[in-house]
Amino acid sequence: MLEHQDKDQVSVGPAHFAYLRDRTTREDAFLAALRVEAQKAGLPPIAIQPEQGACLQVLLRLCNAREVVEIGTLGGYSAIWMARALPDDGRVRTIEVDPERANFAEHWIARSDVAGRIEVHRGRGDDVLRKFASDSADAAFLDADKAGYPGYLRECLRIVRIGGLIAADNALAFGQLLDVKPTDPDVPAVRAFNDLVPTVAEIQAVIVPLGDGMWVGVRVG
Repeated sequence: MLEHQDKDQVSVGPAHFAYLRDRTTREDAFLAALRVEAQKAGLPPIAIQPEQGACLQVLLRLCNAREVVEIGTLGGYSAIWMARALPDDGRVRTIEVDPERANFAEHWIARSDVAGRIEVHRGRGDDVLRKFASDSADAAFLDADKAGYPGYLRECLRIVRIGGLIAADNALAFGQLLDVKPTDPDVPAVRAFNDLVPTVAEIQAVIVPLGDGMWVGVRVG
């Protein structure tokens, strides 16, 4: 049995990730332009990767999502990916604390094909989330300050219905998760969150190694 398990344990490298990317739904011209303009506007190049967007779309469709909450709008890139997976009456409520990023996102969302499905809420994640009703969402996506993830998760376990999706980006800590001396100051917060998730009884989750790694979970109680 152990020998069989060892054979099933594949060492995944950059070539494998490139293979997956090449066979996953890619961003369209509009999203590609958004990404370019976001960098020109000085937004950090930390939006999700197209393969992560495609993964989120599959998951949202699987759970028949209509209401999505996102913490961390940045330029609106991921919100548009997710909104495109929702029905016409669906909605993404996305939260952004930085006014310039919120302005940029609203501009590009207004130009998108899903402008009517996305609302940008301005303010701190915790503050805005407390205003959302319990069981008012089918899914949530965390992609903001890493130190805030535990608090965002607690609120999302209240807001997302049982059986709903909860996902969180950057589980691989910007590629530095296993580094002995990481240079990114957020790595300890990512490690702490990764250790926390398996201990939370209300969610069953796994890390999907796409992009910078993404927690994918279901609220179970």
